Amino acid sequence: MVYLAHTVHWQFLGLVIGCVGWILTMATAGHNEWRLWYVEDVSVVTSGVAWVGVWRVCFYSHTLPDSEFCQSISIADLFVPVEISVAQVVIMVAVITGLLGNILGAYAVRNIYFGQKTHEFIRLTFSGAGGLFVLTGVSFLVPLVWNVKSVLTNQTVAFPPEFHLPPAPLRQEVGGAIWMGVGASIFLIFGGLLFLCYRYVIRAKPVSGENDKDPLHGPPIRLKSILENGDKETRDNPAFQADEDF
Repeated sequence: MVYLAHTVHWQFLGLVIGCVGWILTMATAGHNEWRLWYVEDVSVVTSGVAWVGVWRVCFYSHTLPDSEFCQSISIADLFVPVEISVAQVVIMVAVITGLLGNILGAYAVRNIYFGQKTHEFIRLTFSGAGGLFVLTGVSFLVPLVWNVKSVLTNQTVAFPPEFHLPPAPLRQEVGGAIWMGVGASIFLIFGGLLFLCYRYVIRAKPVSGENDKDPLHGPPIRLKSILENGDKETRDNPAFQADEDF
């Protein structure tokens, strides 16, 4: 089954792309720049901009003890909007499903190279890994698009007083984490599609007489027959029989 290794070049590429997409998913989750809040009062928010992420809110300040002031956001906080709560849940699920997709995809590629499983098992393994990748990428797009919509409509967040942020920003912008997450989703979906496109190649068995013209397997069968039994057509030819009578 060594020849099957030549059939998984695209799937190996899909595994690499899916792994990169999964790493970018985790990087997006830990990034704070999902939404950029520009504030008018810079007495506390000295930089004039706050980074609103999924798990934390941060900004630079010269008046607070910490120059980079950060506050954690929990799904249990009542002030957290729905799009951020959904993002927290989807990110945790996406990290798990993406990890399972990578493990399953690596296992499928390994079986191809070592040829230890049946073709049905390998096909199902690739399909499962591709489905997990596509599911992870599509589901991760939901909170990304939802937060982009909140930014474009300038939705507010009722932060408590300890966050030192106004109830509404002067304006908002889409942060770099959103675009990183979109790239991660594209990578995961593309890698999953490469897995789903795999087709197990079954090598046909050599038919009888396939080696008749192969000099490495001896003379052709026709020549063998002539050498061993004689050529009946030549022996039965009436012209040769007439010559023998004379």
